[in-house]
Amino acid sequence: MADYQDQPNTHTTIIERRGGGGTAIALVLLALVAAIAAFFIISNENRETSAIEGAAQQVGAAAEQAGDAVSDAAKPISN
Repeated sequence: MADYQDQPNTHTTIIERRGGGGTAIALVLLALVAAIAAFFIISNENRETSAIEGAAQQVGAAAEQAGDAVSDAAKPISN
């Protein structure tokens, strides 16, 4: 039998690494897009709420003016 300890190692082992990095980047980008979308949805709801509140205040002010006008019209005319 041959003695293998005297012979040099002549083969090379290549270890290939695949995948893993692309998935992490995709998940980070997906989370970022979801956060931006949530921000705009919440921001839009706040603007709509503010617009509705402003309109309600205007309606309330108009109703108060109408009530004052009716009250003034109901007062007796004095000479």
